[in-house]
Parts: sequence; structure tokens; C-alpha cells
Amino acid sequence: MKVPEKYRLKNHPVLGSDASFGCNGFFIIPHYKILDYFFNVQASDGLGWQHVSVTLYSTRINVKRCCTWEEMCFIKSVFWENDETVIQFHPPKSEYVNNHPFCLHLWKAENFEFPLPDSLMVGLKETA
Repeated sequence: MKVPEKYRLKNHPVLGSDASFGCNGFFIIPHYKILDYFFNVQASDGLGWQHVSVTLYSTRINVKRCCTWEEMCFIKSVFWENDETVIQFHPPKSEYVNNHPFCLHLWKAENFEFPLPDSLMVGLKETA
């Protein structure tokens, strides 16, 4: 897991951390396309997992949506390498936890690789 130190929130009484915390911390990452939009990212590792939770916020308006696929791909690229598999879970409803209505999570197992279905199950890959 990569740690984007330049975006780490350091001087906050509750959420602040520094590089000694490793992957664990809170990060405020500017949006790559939308001015005044930021990603709030809580990153952690432990119990065999690397994890980020991601929400959007703006300095101008109250953002009321989840991140798009493209935005989650961007966050994946900030915290992991292109050749790593990172997943989103849809657990049984009895296991749902919803502390923020627009928060999404990315997970990577530390001790094994998830098998991937053949790409034909999704569609045809682009040919260049």
C-alpha cells in the first residue's frame, strides 16, 4: 500500500497522524478534475487487510453523492499500484455498516490474491 504523505492530515487533535503511523491515517486529496472538491480518505491496515474509506466534500457546496467509478479508480491509483487487485464488498445485509450515507470502501487482502473472473464475463477488452 502506498501512503500519499503530502496529503496526510497531521495537525488535527483526533484525526492527525504522521509517517510513524504507516498506512494508518486521514488524507485530504484534491479532486483531479473538479475545483474545490476533495476526497476525504481514512486509510488503515490490520487484521490482514489494507483499507480506505472514501467520501467527497467541497469547500463550496454540500456534496450529496458517492464517488463515481472513475473517482474510485483514481483513489485506487493513489494508494495501490496498477497491477494490484483491490475490491469493494457487498456483504450480507445483516453485516451492513453505514456510518456515512455516501462513503465507499476499497479493500486489499494482504496474504492472498483474489481470483478474477475471465474478462469475457464483463465484455470485450479494447484493442489498441
